[in-house]
Amino acid sequence: MGEPLIPLAKEAGLPFCWAQKDGAQENGAEASPGIGMEREDRLALIVAVARAVIAHEGELTRLDQAIGDGDHGVNMRRGFEAVLHEADALAELGTAAALEAIGHLLVNRIGGAAGPLYGTLALSMGRHGGNAQTLDDWILAFGQAIEDVKRRGKSEGGQKTLLDVFVPVHAVLVEKGAEAVAQLARIAEDAAEATRPMRALRGRAAFLGDRSVGHVDPGARSASLVLGVVGRVLCGEN
Repeated sequence: MGEPLIPLAKEAGLPFCWAQKDGAQENGAEASPGIGMEREDRLALIVAVARAVIAHEGELTRLDQAIGDGDHGVNMRRGFEAVLHEADALAELGTAAALEAIGHLLVNRIGGAAGPLYGTLALSMGRHGGNAQTLDDWILAFGQAIEDVKRRGKSEGGQKTLLDVFVPVHAVLVEKGAEAVAQLARIAEDAAEATRPMRALRGRAAFLGDRSVGHVDPGARSASLVLGVVGRVLCGEN
């Protein structure tokens, strides 16, 4: 994409990928790294995620044409173009407030089922993360947001939806903490690929029955894109 999207994470106050190596200790146990995200860091993260989703419109469309309405790519592009357009203003907000604002944008601009689900995730993370100070706090907020998405979509993991990325990624984050952030892209991509042999039980794909087997779920793929970019940017990758 040309110039780097974010300075090295350690310099930017985002030490996730160095926490294990540095061996930070607190009361004899490894401490959860603190989070210090300035305006420039928020802007870089927002822009990177939005650009990645927009750039993968074609892939998401092809996946959705196979087992859905064929509009997931267009809908996601529309929503994240709105986020990109407001990126400067969003970056001026605190991280939790920015997430809430992004949630409202996604609910209003992404069509289909994805809008309420992605919007709920961002809104809920903003609300639950209002007092977040450490990585552990944000992992907890992510888990609470996932529960809200489950309720909104009346779905669970294992039903061939975006939850089949969010749920296993959250489980690895709970288990491995900062170490998992450095591997977030691979973990999320593997989780999306794991939806291929699943039979869809929710959404338009559920009407296909066994014919939904053999295809990656488009929502799971978009979820893996978002989380993968988050991991890469927080670790200082372009």
